[in-house]
Amino acid sequence: MTTGSIPASHVRLKRAYEPPAPADGTRILVDRLWPRGVRKVDAAIDRWMKEIAPSTALRQWFAHDPARWDEFRHRFVQELRQHTAELEELRALARRGTVTLVYAAHDEDHNDAVVLRDVLLAETGT
Repeated sequence: MTTGSIPASHVRLKRAYEPPAPADGTRILVDRLWPRGVRKVDAAIDRWMKEIAPSTALRQWFAHDPARWDEFRHRFVQELRQHTAELEELRALARRGTVTLVYAAHDEDHNDAVVLRDVLLAETGT
């Protein structure tokens, strides 16, 4: 159930290795695994939503290969359809203020947080 669109400025992306900032708003880690080498106290994560991260099988299949990006996006969106409650929780947070989807991938253009942001900002949802 959608009760209004989310302003694009309310959904930010940030690598877990970048320092937290007040402008991040609510920091949500969206990876299934904790970022290697990042101390929990330094990460300033408000919520860890590993249940909406890509499945282990999908993550391993993708292996951050840009050639598999389009298919990864498609498969991940299919997986997200199984997590409507978590998506609605994220949407509600983003309607109220800024949320930063925190991820560990080195590739800033081809990762699960990019797909998740697009799903959150889509008018039709998942």
